[in-house]
Amino acid sequence: MNVRMICRVLGLILLTLAALMALPLITGLLYGENVSNFLIAMAVSAALGFVLTRFKPTRSSFFAREGYVIVGLGWIAMSLIGALPFVLSGSIPSYIDAVFETVSGFTTTGASILTDFSVMGRADMFWRCFTHWVGGMGVLVFMMAVLPMGEEHFMHIMRAEVPGPTVGKLVPRARRTASILYTIYIAMTLLETALLCLGGMSLYDALVHSFATAGTGGFSSLPNSIGGFHSPYIELVVATFMLLFGVNFNLYFLLFLGRVKEVFKSEELHWYAAIVAGAVVLITLGISGRYGFVTALRHAYFNVATIISTTGFGTENFVLWPEYCKWILVLLMLAGACAGSTGGGLKISRVAILCKAAGAEIRTMIRPRSVTRVQLDGRRVEAGTVRATLLFFALFIFLLLLFSFLISFDGYDIATSFTAALSCLSNIGPGMGLVGPTGNFAIFSAPSKMLLSLAMLIGRLEIYPILVLFAPHTWKN
Repeated sequence: MNVRMICRVLGLILLTLAALMALPLITGLLYGENVSNFLIAMAVSAALGFVLTRFKPTRSSFFAREGYVIVGLGWIAMSLIGALPFVLSGSIPSYIDAVFETVSGFTTTGASILTDFSVMGRADMFWRCFTHWVGGMGVLVFMMAVLPMGEEHFMHIMRAEVPGPTVGKLVPRARRTASILYTIYIAMTLLETALLCLGGMSLYDALVHSFATAGTGGFSSLPNSIGGFHSPYIELVVATFMLLFGVNFNLYFLLFLGRVKEVFKSEELHWYAAIVAGAVVLITLGISGRYGFVTALRHAYFNVATIISTTGFGTENFVLWPEYCKWILVLLMLAGACAGSTGGGLKISRVAILCKAAGAEIRTMIRPRSVTRVQLDGRRVEAGTVRATLLFFALFIFLLLLFSFLISFDGYDIATSFTAALSCLSNIGPGMGLVGPTGNFAIFSAPSKMLLSLAMLIGRLEIYPILVLFAPHTWKN
């Protein structure tokens, strides 16, 4: 274990975090607010970062184990220090609550404990939503794009932080890949901001909601979320961008290169579009008697987009919808967005691989001598990838049941406990029952909030980087 290298990279992460806090600080100054909370938090983060970067590695070896440890510890450190501005300003007095809100922000979950939005100033609200944008693509991927690090270190970190069954490079150099990803990410964020401004939003509201959409997080500056704007145009723009940010970013790179045919041949994109279309149609039919067809279509489109992309914005209380509509939304929570996107959940590519693997197994049982292969995008999926997908699914379900059981000791109904755990593990935000679109997570006890914070980190980092931290063998040389 190259401990000195780990300390050095963690120091760079904290220095980066301090630099990122400059944006909410500037926002607070523009609105004439007291920004001493951000000055203190920046000083703490920068001081710890400076101390850790003083560790000079005696060897340059850097393997997958170090990559997982750096990502796991890095996200925990960001969450613990990123919560300081909320506590210091008094907008979230409880440190555990502040950590929960910050973890929810960085992991792009959008689960909130806030019950009174009026206590949070512009700078704090900006930081709350900006954490979505930072965590959406990953702060370590951001570091790769702007900081000088060895090329051999990049892929170990990308594999640990970027969601999906496999992680590849868009171009031969991993650092260049990170730069391309962030260029696309920034361009899409700015485009959405401009469109929201055209719809009547202030620049501030357009920015914070674009941050939350880009990271597929769902924090809003209004208690009623997107529904508080009472604008079908804004709902349409946000819903469309939620779906766009749920698409694999590799496809946008191919689109930029003019390789349009390859983009539309993507099997994962076909599955994603088909699931969205099917869910919208079924839910529209189920709620059209409640709203009328056109309004029902609008609400169905928005809520399918917010759930499958794991964003969590709200316009309607879907807890009041017919039971089968709620079950469709729960299944969308489980499936999630595409691999290589900012969305959470199992990922559509894993769902496709699981379905195809099950089909291949059935064909083998019927015709034992036949050769069956799992294929995606016309290429064979390696047996190791299929095995890893099956193992990931089993671990995901096990952790989902475990967290549901542990937080059930708070005494809430099974719909609340189960969907709260699913919401945090899939990084969605709203669930059902008391944690539906009109509720929040303030109802849970401090131990349950800590467990759900852990669930959010496990879900965002796709299980292994956090579990690796608890493995004794990790810390042996």
